[in-house]
Amino acid sequence: MGDAKRPVDWAEGEWWNEPVRVEDGPAGELLVEPAEGSDLWRHTSYGFVHDDAPALLAPFPVGDAMEVAFRLDYGEQFDQAGVLVRVDERNWVKAGVEVSDGQPQVGAVVTREASDWSVAPVPEWAGRAVTVRVSRGPDALTVRARADEGPWRLVRLAPLPPEAVAAAGPYCCSPTRAGLRVRFTGWWRGPADAALHPED
Repeated sequence: MGDAKRPVDWAEGEWWNEPVRVEDGPAGELLVEPAEGSDLWRHTSYGFVHDDAPALLAPFPVGDAMEVAFRLDYGEQFDQAGVLVRVDERNWVKAGVEVSDGQPQVGAVVTREASDWSVAPVPEWAGRAVTVRVSRGPDALTVRARADEGPWRLVRLAPLPPEAVAAAGPYCCSPTRAGLRVRFTGWWRGPADAALHPED
């Protein structure tokens, strides 16, 4: 995105599912506390439907990319933060870092009637600034993530029809406990990536 990206003010988003608490941080951060038991999931393996994670969403048309940054300073089972791309309750993608099996995992859940889940361990990201980038092309979402100013890592490529009306922005949830506070440090918008793979 380079110089073409612009900051998105927190006030430009609308809450889908209000969090327990929202506070402005001293350096422009947004501190968000999700409710205990909040989650996003549909059916697969677990047999339940959760659709109650707080997310701050803004319109996300074809040709746009969004980036959300947060501090990876949480560590309880299934604590998570990142970006939600939502069409409706049966069609959405969440991507970010979730604590699972004792360590942070970068991954994504793609839901079309039923959810799937892919993760990869990133224990070296603990305590660092993580940025998740979602780029919307003509028929797909490309999800990338990085820690600090490190290289972008491809997380997921997922289909999304061009006619789908979507919104996107920062989300977090805490399926197993109360008291999680996620420190979001930035939100940006810019043009979608021109290519899936960087050129040499």
